[in-house]
Amino acid sequence: QLQLVESGGGLVQPGGSLRLSCVASGFTFDYYGITWFRQAPGKEREGISCISRSGGGTNYADSVKGRFTISRDNAKNTVYLEMNSLKPEDTAIYYCAALRTVQVMCVMAERKYAYWGQGTQVTVSS
Repeated sequence: QLQLVESGGGLVQPGGSLRLSCVASGFTFDYYGITWFRQAPGKEREGISCISRSGGGTNYADSVKGRFTISRDNAKNTVYLEMNSLKPEDTAIYYCAALRTVQVMCVMAERKYAYWGQGTQVTVSS
């Protein structure tokens, strides 16, 4: 059974940092690209960062570029999202999702992703 479990969320002050983890089980992890999505209250879910199967390709939404870094450790079946210089507008539930693909690059199109974690809450507030 394919499963994704996010962790690492919490309450942080503006300017602070958090590292989210997405641990996968039940499938061959390095066959899948992974994307982090987030959904803020009253807003649509948006893709913010993705990483290719090998980790050699990454992409970021403009809203997080330069502040967030995505990485993966295929030996640990884990993808990380390092979030720095956090802003109140980063407050959201963060989800990771998996897409089986043969593509070298990753995509952040939500409609392509069939497998999702349960989400972890990130709150940025003073």
